[in-house]
Amino acid sequence: MVKITDVARHAGVSPSTVSYALSGKRPISEETRRRVAEAISELGYRPHAGARALASSRSNVLALVVPLRAGIHVPVVMQFAVSVVTTARRYDHDVLLLTQEEGDDGLRRVADTALVDALIVMDVQLRDARLGLLRSLERPSVMIGFPADATGLTCIDLDFMAAGEACVEHLARLGHRTVALVGSPPEVYLRQTAFAQRVVRGFTTAADRSGLASSVHPCEASPAAARLVAEQLLREQPALTGVVVHNEPVVEPLIDAFEQLGLRVPGDLSVTAICPDELAESVRVPVTSVALPSAEVGERAVQLLMKKLGGGTVPEATLLPPRLTERASTAPRTLA
Repeated sequence: MVKITDVARHAGVSPSTVSYALSGKRPISEETRRRVAEAISELGYRPHAGARALASSRSNVLALVVPLRAGIHVPVVMQFAVSVVTTARRYDHDVLLLTQEEGDDGLRRVADTALVDALIVMDVQLRDARLGLLRSLERPSVMIGFPADATGLTCIDLDFMAAGEACVEHLARLGHRTVALVGSPPEVYLRQTAFAQRVVRGFTTAADRSGLASSVHPCEASPAAARLVAEQLLREQPALTGVVVHNEPVVEPLIDAFEQLGLRVPGDLSVTAICPDELAESVRVPVTSVALPSAEVGERAVQLLMKKLGGGTVPEATLLPPRLTERASTAPRTLA
């Protein structure tokens, strides 16, 4: 194993000079820095992670806080996590994944130690109990999601309100006059999870603006629940011709349920969704959808955090505009 003394000998400098060149703690001439860099490259030296952490007072670890609460669709959460981990590695950082629901206590336990340099927080509620602590921490943080009051915080997410509006506006342009939102599981709304609440607001705002009859229906994430919601919709809204789905596991079961009840998609019923593109494309009837940009959100969250760690200024709010892709599940309303 190549040691720092080997690098120093090869570059013709002292070990402390090599250490200063690596940490940047003291000014080093450009010529000396070049010799050290060449020696490191030629010898294949890699500073020990623990030594780097001691030298910089940093752990080079980010915390990703993802409480796996009831109603969360884990495959989508993992898409965000993979993006965060992949991007963090480009910045020579590892990621500590915190999945337990511990609220302030869990955040404080991690933040009060030298375990992590900064935090990324997911599953944000409108009135999130963690906000006060995040505002008071010396360690920087980024929230994937927007609480009702985001003052003093750094937040990034898809513009879920605009996403809900985009789905309704697409259906309205096709002539649909009665629409429904099949939403997240009930417990997600009971917690006032921010993204779900904003989809509802966007859906109802756009429906009211266009003069559409509309309704909102939370749905458990199962085929049986999808069937029950489909039956309820046809019973309560017989004129229904447009549906927005914001619940990834029931997208295909819901289409199946409607067709088993005698409605063809898109001949009798147009269906849109807010979900990952790969899901929308894989359904038997490919679904018109607003993409869930998990890879981009995760990457940009890490970039914001790296800039904050470097002392840079970042915007408090980053909202990604919705991107709707038309597929086979929507068509103009057929007049009776």
